[in-house]
Amino acid sequence: MGRYIDEILQPGEKVLYSTNAHWIYFLPAILGWIAAAVFLVASGMVPPGSPALVCLSLAAIAAIFALFKTATAWFHRWTTETDVTNYRVVHKTGFIQRQTFEMSVDKVESVDVNQSILGRLFNYGDVTVLGVGEGGKTLDMIASPLSFRNAITARPAGV
Repeated sequence: MGRYIDEILQPGEKVLYSTNAHWIYFLPAILGWIAAAVFLVASGMVPPGSPALVCLSLAAIAAIFALFKTATAWFHRWTTETDVTNYRVVHKTGFIQRQTFEMSVDKVESVDVNQSILGRLFNYGDVTVLGVGEGGKTLDMIASPLSFRNAITARPAGV
């Protein structure tokens, strides 16, 4: 399966910038794996019997949660594409049920970036693309939101 943007490029259209959902989507999975490891280590430090069994059970529950969150975060990142071409902004999510948002760069009125403190530290944020007479779309937790905004708003001289 190829990239969505490669399937829809028009003659003369070039991809100027591509980004994706930020790795922070994996944070719940990372915390789940840490919890599973802590419970596993704790099971070896407590007396054998019920306390160790409780710790092992909690480790198994945390590992199942972490595995689920890892799979869903990976699938979200794998099925999400966000691109800027010389003609349009394209955002695609989903695999079987595909949702796309496309807007001509000529119709873009403004591009707003919202970043939390954590978003500023780890370089992710929400970007809202507003169009002239077309409404808008908020793209959640994308990587490098300022570079994405600049790719949309910066037009080369003579274009």
